[in-house]
Amino acid sequence: MVEVRLRQEIVIETEDRVGIVADVCRLLGDMGINLLSIVVRTGEETACLHLLTDCQSHAAEALRTAGYAVEERDVILMEIPHHPGFLSRMSQALARREITIEELYATVPEQSPTGLVVLRCTDNRNAVLLLRGR
Repeated sequence: MVEVRLRQEIVIETEDRVGIVADVCRLLGDMGINLLSIVVRTGEETACLHLLTDCQSHAAEALRTAGYAVEERDVILMEIPHHPGFLSRMSQALARREITIEELYATVPEQSPTGLVVLRCTDNRNAVLLLRGR
């Protein structure tokens, strides 16, 4: 069974500096907030962090209070079977409906039967319905 749900992702765009990831992780950890997923992208002078936590509203508020500019946006969180071709079939199904994947990251522990995919599409709501088989 594939579990698919719409979630809010926290996106922080900030000055790139040594220790920015450590600072954000410490802030959330000190509040007892668990990170489910983090992606970090750096540019010439900026860093962009994408976060999923076990308590998004508290995490967003804590980050705002600490002075970070926080954006919240919809992403699709999907637990998928860990076997060859599943991600290919999923992306092909979206493409057939003219739904473009704008961002995707995934992780699968080597011996795990399932993996976790986070994606953002041009039409998240219809993508969720399609991926749920409706």
